[in-house]
Amino acid sequence: MRRRYLTETWLVLGVSLGSSAVYALLRIVERLTRPESLAQQTATMNSSVTPDRPWLDVTYQLVGIGLALVPVLLALHLLRREDPDEPHTMGLDLRRPWQDVARGAGLAAVVGIPGLGLYLAAKAAGLNATVAAANLAGAAWFTVPVLVLSAAQNAVLEEVVMVGYLFRRWSQAGWQPWRVIVTSALIRGTYHLYQGFGGFVGNAVMGLLFGWLYTRTRRVMPLVVAHTILDVVAFVGYALLAPHVTWL
Repeated sequence: MRRRYLTETWLVLGVSLGSSAVYALLRIVERLTRPESLAQQTATMNSSVTPDRPWLDVTYQLVGIGLALVPVLLALHLLRREDPDEPHTMGLDLRRPWQDVARGAGLAAVVGIPGLGLYLAAKAAGLNATVAAANLAGAAWFTVPVLVLSAAQNAVLEEVVMVGYLFRRWSQAGWQPWRVIVTSALIRGTYHLYQGFGGFVGNAVMGLLFGWLYTRTRRVMPLVVAHTILDVVAFVGYALLAPHVTWL
């Protein structure tokens, strides 16, 4: 049974964030072997596919967001075979909306402010690329809604798979809580390596905090709320401020 659980988790990771981690490792090697320094490079996110055809571009964006959530459905499907009460067991529900929002907002503030400082410090030290968090076409009508949906998609994918699902399966495989927390956090940091070493450290620390909180509360929803807020601020904030703020 232990081997089955471990095999299942590596397969789920292989079709989701685990493959992102592998590509991120390749990307950081590619960045470090360029003629220009890491600090002179840019990591782009949320880019337009067909900027000259907005109707097709928004279709691409929405399809991408939808397909990125398939691993979440897969993870929940696998868990529901043994626990029909999922996703409620991991706390992915609306049973405590105000409590989840309040905790998520507080957690976002705790993570977001130091996180911005770490990013700026890593960038100044030459350990991180410039992160261009929103690169959708100009003033397209769908820019802000798509960025908000993208933020929510990232939050649901990462917190359900990296916390709700993996914490259950690795615990069932006999792993100690500290091992689960650290392994999940390291994977989280790794698939952000495409940004540079600041992205790795910041997200690994965030993973440690989120993992520890989940072991205490067994509710993934506050983590989803916090992650959504962080990404909305990053994506929408960048889209609005980048043309006017040079240090971004």
